[in-house]
Amino acid sequence: MALSEDFLQELRSRNDITSVISGYVQLRRRGRNEVGLCPFHGEKTPSFTVYPDTESFYCFGCGIGGDVINFIRHAENLDYIDAVRLLAQRAGMDMPQDDSFDDSMRTLRMRIYEANREAARFFYSKLNSPEGKRGLDYLHNRCLSDRTIRTFGLGFAPDSWSSLSDYLIKEKGFKPSELIEANLAFKNKKGGLTDRFRNRVMFPIIDLRGNVVAFGGRIMTDEKPKYLNTSDTPAFKKSYNLFALNKAKNSKSDKIILCEGYMDVIAIHQAGFDFAVATLGTALTPEQARIIKKYTNNVIICYDADEAGQKATARAIEILRKENLNIQVLTVPDGKDPDEFIRKHGENGHIRFKMLIEGTGTDIEYRLKKLKDSFETDTADGQVQYMNEAAKVIAAIENPVERNIYAGRVCEEFSVTKTEFERLIDSIIKKNSRRDKRREFDKIKNNLAVPTSNSAAAARGRKTRAQKAEEFVITYLMNNPDAVKAVSKKLEPTKVSEGLNRRLYETIISRYENGRDVSYTGISPEFTMEENSLIVAMISVYSPGLYTYDACMECVQTILNDSALLSAKELSAKSDEDVQAYLEAKKNKLKNKKPQ
Repeated sequence: MALSEDFLQELRSRNDITSVISGYVQLRRRGRNEVGLCPFHGEKTPSFTVYPDTESFYCFGCGIGGDVINFIRHAENLDYIDAVRLLAQRAGMDMPQDDSFDDSMRTLRMRIYEANREAARFFYSKLNSPEGKRGLDYLHNRCLSDRTIRTFGLGFAPDSWSSLSDYLIKEKGFKPSELIEANLAFKNKKGGLTDRFRNRVMFPIIDLRGNVVAFGGRIMTDEKPKYLNTSDTPAFKKSYNLFALNKAKNSKSDKIILCEGYMDVIAIHQAGFDFAVATLGTALTPEQARIIKKYTNNVIICYDADEAGQKATARAIEILRKENLNIQVLTVPDGKDPDEFIRKHGENGHIRFKMLIEGTGTDIEYRLKKLKDSFETDTADGQVQYMNEAAKVIAAIENPVERNIYAGRVCEEFSVTKTEFERLIDSIIKKNSRRDKRREFDKIKNNLAVPTSNSAAAARGRKTRAQKAEEFVITYLMNNPDAVKAVSKKLEPTKVSEGLNRRLYETIISRYENGRDVSYTGISPEFTMEENSLIVAMISVYSPGLYTYDACMECVQTILNDSALLSAKELSAKSDEDVQAYLEAKKNKLKNKKPQ
């Protein structure tokens, strides 16, 4: 990365980290820092901290940290340059025009967008040609109008091995490698290209900026898989996208209907409800829940009524609850999916579906009903079992008023004293609270153990005394660059344990010798996102205001002592011949050493 340090310094100064993060997280002051609920994982107790002094952030719960650029990368799922572009735009700054930075990933991503756009046009033209008659008949039989087909840009992939690849390469000038990167084709055994999508009705997936980022394809035969989706590419990640959100975000409704499949979403939109979206061949992810929250606080889960759909509903409720969203669950009668239900009622389909939406209950009502159906509540044992499980559901409700309402309903239904039932709920709440605090403490404890192997993703283990001393020295030098010269004279990089610690130490020395910034924000571009998280974890432990130069030099001596001890242990494990050779080498080294 070759963006100038002057540019990056100005970018950060004009994008105050507290101000930027406040747009995503509700922060409150705690001493000199700011804390809030982490936007990257569900939590009830704030473990996300912003450090204005070092212009960094760190979550003690999930271990994600970094500077303002890294925050935007995580929050918006962007690469480094695009995160810088976003912050530059926010601050009214122009990006450097001298092509001094590596923009190859952005260029590739733009080519993938272009390839996908041309592929969507190709599929649409084929749908309206003799080759696509089978696909068009399928869509018409599903009661989709030509207007709806056109609005969603639906298409057809011919039953051919390479018709799309041939068209994009010969007619549009794309390289085979670009089609492979876009997951539109793959290299076959003969070295040529084979189209990924063949004999399928095609559903373009469009992001919030209007880019065609991926496709879903429905096979026209009984082959498996029925639906095939684009794999993750440099331009697309399933877990960060939702089908039709580009349309739903413009709806006047204050809700979003969450569906399982493309056809359900399209049928609901055609029926007049333009606020339906779907996940992309996977279960709902926390990232998708956070994206939904940007547009609404109200979600209606409308999954299939089969067993798989009900399990998916339970998982979705758990994820959406962690984001503090208001959840309703729409259950389609007779075990049908939304598309079938709307088609079954013909011209009145939109009216009947509207009635379902208006009669939708909350997720708590849905879960209590499911519980009730699973027990024989006409017997005393069945009622006890149901109420024990119902208490667990109600105990998970954070709002005490809401909790009180549902407790009252259950007690009234079975003529149970509310006091006793509330006592049971309170005991479960206390038990859950202890469990949650223990889990969060364990996460914090584990995330403070910074790995020192070459891989930043290595298993976290117990740090030695020397490794802790190394972290102290590194953090001290980041905040006290005037000490780099004295420390580096005494402590050679080879004495620092291999991996991230040594690379950090070498980077600090190199930057200091070249007159460059050695603070965290200065060195952060030279490390990956994961490594930045580990570096900030280190900084968050060793606060810059509490440590002195003398303490730093004591840590240097600890490192040297442990290094010497390690050398002695290694030597003791060698054979007599190896020891003799080692001593001879030492003697020769001293003999040839020039006097100072």
